[in-house]
Amino acid sequence: MKHIYLDHAATTPTAPEVVEAMLPYFCEHYANPSSIYGFSHPARAAIESARGEIADLIGASNKEIVFTSGGSESDNFAIKGVAFARAHKGKHIITSAIEHHAVLEPCAFLKHIGYDVTYVPVDGHGIVDPEDVRRAIRPDTILISVMHANNEIGSLQPIGAIGEIAREHGVILHCDAVQTFGHLPVDVEALNVDLLSASAHKLYGPKGVGMLYIRKGTPIKSLIHGGDQERKRRASTENTPGIVGFGKAVELAKGEMSEEAHRQAQLRDAFIKEIAVKIPDVLLNGNPTRRLPNNINFSFEGLEGESILLTLDMEGISVSTGSACTSSTLAASHVMLALGRNHELAHGSIRFSMGKATTQRDMEYVLEVVIRSVERLRKMSPLYKK
Repeated sequence: MKHIYLDHAATTPTAPEVVEAMLPYFCEHYANPSSIYGFSHPARAAIESARGEIADLIGASNKEIVFTSGGSESDNFAIKGVAFARAHKGKHIITSAIEHHAVLEPCAFLKHIGYDVTYVPVDGHGIVDPEDVRRAIRPDTILISVMHANNEIGSLQPIGAIGEIAREHGVILHCDAVQTFGHLPVDVEALNVDLLSASAHKLYGPKGVGMLYIRKGTPIKSLIHGGDQERKRRASTENTPGIVGFGKAVELAKGEMSEEAHRQAQLRDAFIKEIAVKIPDVLLNGNPTRRLPNNINFSFEGLEGESILLTLDMEGISVSTGSACTSSTLAASHVMLALGRNHELAHGSIRFSMGKATTQRDMEYVLEVVIRSVERLRKMSPLYKK
């Protein structure tokens, strides 16, 4: 059976070039990079080379990049680290209603121990109004955390404008850029961010490694204590093969990013247009134009997303009903509810996220299967009345 993978927002296959770059650091250059003898030097040099690749991509200095185990740790590090470092100045945090759970759960934890969290709303396309952020700022506000692009609906946020407001008020801004890093231009100066999270496995790198950009001078406390790794900001022996793979994935992204984003956006727009014309009672979730180039998310009236997902799976097509981190639950997506969708539409959403291997022929086949599947499922559904 032909298999078409359309869940690149959840994870990407590790590029062969990345695997090749990593291999020597498992069995040849395996020394602890923190050791001072000569045998450890290749490992240390490889880590610093990867750090330089990543810093260059976002317009940062090497010393501002801290390696972590992934996006979730980076988000936790940013939010809790700043909250603990600035508790003497205030305990108010601002975030959006549609953040990834790696942001929402640390905020919930902090709220449980005495911090106050304001969740600014989004419009019907999932976009935060910077003026809502401005209005939410209080004298005790210490941190704002807004994602660059939503992982479910792909909407791109006006981070630069939010960053200007944050700077006007002396508030630290964190941005979860896991979905955009390596796919769209991410420049920490243009975005006016103080902290930025990214993860290797979203851009054809290995799982288990990510990074947190920390602008020089940003007050932040470490969450993991032990050794002096990462300039005493994140203890634990460095994951040398993973970091090398991360750096290689970034190197590859630099040469492919612009052309690939344009190609995927064309496939995205053609698919959205065809679905809207050929299937009645569907609703596009997310901003029609200000969205990730590879992201398509529809709600199909009268159907549950799980039934569509399983039907497509039997046809060899892998899609998602939302975030991979919560896809095992049956709760309605908090993102869909924040858009103003009712529970029926929230349960009936499907996300298609393309990748470098996705072709026009793939998307034409997926379109045929989706049209056929939705028609058949609606005939059996007691929820679809039209």
